[in-house]
Amino acid sequence: MPARPSSRWPLVSLALAFPFLALAPSTGRSQEPGQGQGADFREARRGDVPESVAGQITPETDRAIQVALDWLGRQGNSDGSFGRGDVPIAVTSLGGLALMSSGSTPGRGPHGPRIDQALQYILDNTGPSGFINVAGAGSQGPMYGHGFATLFLAEAYGMTRRPEIRDKLEKAVRLIIDTQNQEGGWRYQPVRRDADLSVTICQINALRAARNAGLFVPRETVDACIKYVKLSQNPDGGFRYQVRGGPSAFPRSAAGVVALFSAGEYETKEVDNGIAYLHQSAPGRRFPSRDRYFFYGHYYAIQAMWVRGGDDWDRWFPAIRDDLLARQNADGSWSDDYGSEFGTAMALIILQVPNSYLPIFQR
Repeated sequence: MPARPSSRWPLVSLALAFPFLALAPSTGRSQEPGQGQGADFREARRGDVPESVAGQITPETDRAIQVALDWLGRQGNSDGSFGRGDVPIAVTSLGGLALMSSGSTPGRGPHGPRIDQALQYILDNTGPSGFINVAGAGSQGPMYGHGFATLFLAEAYGMTRRPEIRDKLEKAVRLIIDTQNQEGGWRYQPVRRDADLSVTICQINALRAARNAGLFVPRETVDACIKYVKLSQNPDGGFRYQVRGGPSAFPRSAAGVVALFSAGEYETKEVDNGIAYLHQSAPGRRFPSRDRYFFYGHYYAIQAMWVRGGDDWDRWFPAIRDDLLARQNADGSWSDDYGSEFGTAMALIILQVPNSYLPIFQR
């Protein structure tokens, strides 16, 4: 795997830093008592990191990443959270993931202490039911935050094996499983009512990470999610917001493809059609950079292209890389309607995908 240029942190091997890195089942990975291997998620696609990746994080890109990491590391509130407003759980979790994308781990590396602070904030806001939420924050869609936070906990637990993280992670995973609706998806609140694709992708990504950290996820939960996502696809290859109808759009279509990848669907017509639809909104084309869902859409699009690989990746990454570099603020941050900490975290995750340090980006 090519090393990122000018790395400030002498990284340990990926196998040690991320013992759950591979998405495929492994006989050395723990499972819940009484559950056999392969009982939940399907075998994941395997593939080497393309040789072309070595030159895709250019010296200019690396400098932009380092300045942004330093900026993000200085941000935050006294309680360890990132961001302002009604989405502190989501922004804090994404901030932690962005810092971990550089190779720092909880308590280790240049950004280890800041990751620990964000992690403690998430643990402190995990309730007895497993719901990760800030009471009174006013968010209309707290299951978004819960999904990102569960993903963050799964990454952190895989790196540290701290029992207090596993306890909260198990409860958070159980809440996701128990709140899946009859269609196979999830919605804004932790109740089994309706569902939408954008919330559903947050939950299946979190479940995949938790399963890879050693927790059991029922096969029927995954199968129901696959069915829901496929029912959400339109004839044009894009995905609608809910199964009952609606137009395709770039952000939720990127989420739809990644949901299928996370659930173990790779070589299907739904994936092929979804990838083709995404290319209609490649960076610099139909999807405007000032759209309020720009970062959200490209957060998932870059995952889709990374897993897809080949020409799809080689066409997509340089375009979004150059777009982001052109839009970076002088202080190293990126602006967004949800705040600069959100925009910067998302941009950092996107730009650092070739590092392949986070398992959600492992092919």
